[in-house]
Amino acid sequence: MEFKPELITLGQQAKQRAAAGRDRPVDIHIRRASPKDALEYAKNHIACWQAAYKDIISDEYLNNMNVDEMAENTQRILSEPGQYSCYYVEHSGKMIGRLVMGKCRDEDKANAGEIAAMYLLGEFWGKGYGREMMEFSLAELKRMGHEEVFLWVLEANSRARRFYEKRGFLFDGTKKEINIDTPLIGMRYSRRLEVYPKTKFSM
Repeated sequence: MEFKPELITLGQQAKQRAAAGRDRPVDIHIRRASPKDALEYAKNHIACWQAAYKDIISDEYLNNMNVDEMAENTQRILSEPGQYSCYYVEHSGKMIGRLVMGKCRDEDKANAGEIAAMYLLGEFWGKGYGREMMEFSLAELKRMGHEEVFLWVLEANSRARRFYEKRGFLFDGTKKEINIDTPLIGMRYSRRLEVYPKTKFSM
């Protein structure tokens, strides 16, 4: 099956909400990432981690993430089909975030969907971009046939936990140790998927 990336405009949905007086529109496009995006994807990964995990993961670890090694690994991942789909999030011609989603990795939730990664550059926090990324993710997972979605978030990442809770996710009581430079606690959040509009995507 030939891969044909297509930009997905979510700004129209935001404009409809703005017309109803709920919030302002944002200009965001989301498409499937391809192997040629590997270097930019890796750079975004590092920049997002440095913003999201400041004061959670050591500066030494964050400042020494190797972009060339990450780009090589990312290119391999994007070149090989797997259970996860990787997405490139763009605003005004610039990559501002990334999404990774697919079938849940947890054995006890094998039929559920999972948002494995949702990251956004710090300068775009609190402006509606994260909300649009979440709406896209839920719609895509629903399109994939999932009725429930899970994600893992660090217990120490209170900002991310508040973001997910505002969007209907609840801690399901499951925790695990995650070693990133130092042992940290991960918390599993979940929510049911309602009916979402079909997303525009070309394979």
